[in-house]
Amino acid sequence: MQFDIEEWQRLAREDPGEFERRRQAAIESFISQAPAEHRERLRGLQFRIDLERRRAKTALGAAVRLQSMMWERFGQLREALLALTADTPSDRHTGARILPFRKPD
Repeated sequence: MQFDIEEWQRLAREDPGEFERRRQAAIESFISQAPAEHRERLRGLQFRIDLERRRAKTALGAAVRLQSMMWERFGQLREALLALTADTPSDRHTGARILPFRKPD
């Protein structure tokens, strides 16, 4: 499916109802083409996205909420990766000397 940004922008301005119908159809099409074992999780994620969009008062507010969700998930993935590699020797992680700091008199 080719994405035509001008068409989506026109729909959003001129026919928000049709824009929303097509948006939901495109999302459902994407989810239905995903492997079966991922569909339930994708639908759950889309539910959360839609909920955050409804909670926001403006489009910019929705974008900020979704960006926050993305960074939260990125942080979780980063922590999982760090946990997986914590016991693995690394050429880049050679250790460091800890310097004591004393309170000034």
